[in-house]
Amino acid sequence: LRFSIQFDNGFTATHVLHPATYLNKVLVGSAEGNLELWNIQTRTRIHQFNSSSICDSSSASAAITALVQSPAIDVVGIALSSGEVSIYDIKTDERLLRVHMEGGGVTSISFRADGEPVFASASSSGHIALWDLNKGGRLLHVVRGAHDGSIASVQWIPGQPILISSGADNSIKQWLFDSPTAAPRLLKYRSGHHAPPHLIRYYGDDGKQILTAARDRALRCTSVVRDSRSFELSQGPLAKKATSLAIPITNLKFPPVTSISFSNTRSKDWDDVLTTHADESFGRTWFVQDKKCGKWTLHLTEPPAEKGKKRVASNGVGVAKVSAVTSCGNFGLVGSSTGIIQMWNMQSGLLRKTFTLGPPPADNLRRSHSLKVRPVTGLVTDALNRLVIASTLDGTLSFFDFHSTKLEHTVTLPSGVVSILLQRDNGLLATICDDLKIRIVDIETRRVVREFSGFKGRILDMAFSPDSRWLIASSLDSIIRTFDIPTGRLIDAFRTPSVASSITFSPTGDFLATAHIDSVGVFLWANRAQYSDVSLKSINEDDVLEQSMPSVQGMAEDGIDALAALTLNDPEDVYATPAQLDEELLTLTLLPRSKWQTLLNIDIIQQRNKPKEPPKAPDQAPFFLPSLPGVEQRFDLSNKPEESTQESKKLDTPKKTVQSDFVVKLFDENEEGHYEDFFGYIKHLSPAALDLEIRSLSSTQEIRTFTVALTQRLQSHRDFEAVQALMKVFLRIHGETFVTNEELRGPLEKLNVVQRRESSRLLDLIASSLGTLSFVRDTV
Repeated sequence: LRFSIQFDNGFTATHVLHPATYLNKVLVGSAEGNLELWNIQTRTRIHQFNSSSICDSSSASAAITALVQSPAIDVVGIALSSGEVSIYDIKTDERLLRVHMEGGGVTSISFRADGEPVFASASSSGHIALWDLNKGGRLLHVVRGAHDGSIASVQWIPGQPILISSGADNSIKQWLFDSPTAAPRLLKYRSGHHAPPHLIRYYGDDGKQILTAARDRALRCTSVVRDSRSFELSQGPLAKKATSLAIPITNLKFPPVTSISFSNTRSKDWDDVLTTHADESFGRTWFVQDKKCGKWTLHLTEPPAEKGKKRVASNGVGVAKVSAVTSCGNFGLVGSSTGIIQMWNMQSGLLRKTFTLGPPPADNLRRSHSLKVRPVTGLVTDALNRLVIASTLDGTLSFFDFHSTKLEHTVTLPSGVVSILLQRDNGLLATICDDLKIRIVDIETRRVVREFSGFKGRILDMAFSPDSRWLIASSLDSIIRTFDIPTGRLIDAFRTPSVASSITFSPTGDFLATAHIDSVGVFLWANRAQYSDVSLKSINEDDVLEQSMPSVQGMAEDGIDALAALTLNDPEDVYATPAQLDEELLTLTLLPRSKWQTLLNIDIIQQRNKPKEPPKAPDQAPFFLPSLPGVEQRFDLSNKPEESTQESKKLDTPKKTVQSDFVVKLFDENEEGHYEDFFGYIKHLSPAALDLEIRSLSSTQEIRTFTVALTQRLQSHRDFEAVQALMKVFLRIHGETFVTNEELRGPLEKLNVVQRRESSRLLDLIASSLGTLSFVRDTV
């Protein structure tokens, strides 16, 4: 910050404009309707414009909402919150033109930049007005309801008859003018929810689309690949009706969505999405392929009385709360707040079945008496259409036979169930309970198999990973937790600046999508397990990290830095097997058995692969080969160069012996150690190379040291099968050397003693293990 300018009391700056050709000078408009010209170099006020000449007396106290430079020098446009727009000459301090826009205050103005004397103004009610400057500010056109809410800005593209507008409805639109006097038409637009989404679900199996529902009463299909593929599912011709009734289009839309269910199996044949809405007693179908609302509204009806029994007074059909679509895509189910569950055919929209909850179980009477009805809070079907599972607020899970609608089993949980989620691939049913716990029920055994706790606030949503290994949950404490289902442990948790109201996991496992209570966007979180090794060790609540929200704003360098943060160091593998479980156990190398078998039979393999004839040296040929006459092309090879019989004058110098890496690493080890580095080097050698290195041991010192290495490795109880193979090859090659050299007898005898002891111990361990295995097999 170089310096600041302090304004007088009663002058609240709202907009600043640098007039063209005015060096070091800016225009400052205020919330009180005053306009001043300042020199920012000297930080002095040059001129204060008369507010009475800027606007009429009726708009004297109106705030200045926009300052825009016109194509003409010294002329600027001034917009006021009263709806008045003044075209003002700041050099002569006089108003050239005045227009008034009905329907709220003017929020933005812009002058056309392709030579046409037209300017546009936008209002807080969502309208755009076009004015002719040559005809005294005559109104040309009004685009009513251009945006569903206040328009933030309008701007002409330089040199083109295109106007761009953006509004509070989270949309940006391009308006094309085919002629100077023609009305504009909508050319392109990009839009999203203008209220925070409260329910999101991945749609399809490719992980490229997300169904999102928000309080703006819209159901959208958002593409995570390209924004141009995102769209809002049509609810009918609402725009014309809203224009004729002069009301916002939002007032004519369906109520907010409360549940979403879909199936892609018949998505190209008929309606594939089923939703329930707030305060409605029916479900609605949607056809995503046609981007519109479906044919059917599935109305709940009171179930008929059973034969021979009198109809019992009911509580009505209530409000539709939850929905479910079967995996085959043929049937849709809706559950109500009064406990009614009914099923319709998605193709014909006809009612097919009704499922009756019945009275609560005996062990749940006390909790059920506090509720006059049993509201259905969750509804799912299995992958084979054998079961219909419904959860109620009194904490029961009801298992119905899909075909006969008979209640087969009821599971009572310790607390009321808020919502349920079924992973159809493995039959795990996750339930969110009122006691801030998530319980997982196996639908085959119908028992609780896992229970996850630790939440500090109400659980809002949950999602399974595609491989059914993780369960991700969000809660009111702004923490998104990841649980490992097989181990039942919390393996990841991070805190976000705002609460995640809904989450969904990509079917491909690459992204976790979240919607937050204070943002109209959908945020994607990369799954680090897709591109690097991650540690799945258990964490505590104290290990929760503060995580900033993903953003698309910033410079290109900021994006590069953000990508660099994804580069992870190799985490400590908490499941890494130690080199040796126990000092009393024998450990193998874990290398393929074929390697040591090849080493033992290397002589046979080399003899078998030996060529029958030695390779022949190619005949030397001249650069240009003479050809022989004839039809076939042949070359004359009769003139062979004579071999030189002259002896070479070079002296045969004796070659200097150089120790190989095998010998160097052998002598670098401590004779009292375990020869870790040496045997690590041996494991990377091929059988042929290892055989050659053993044969290359020439001196008695090298043979003695290698014998000591084998002895020490046996005593360390490591690489047992490798030592056996090396010992056999080593003694077979250098056996005569041990016989002729007395000084090698001592290390060899020690190796023999250690070998007998370790072999006996190995046989004892195998016998003990076989006895234990036989006992277990016989008892079971």
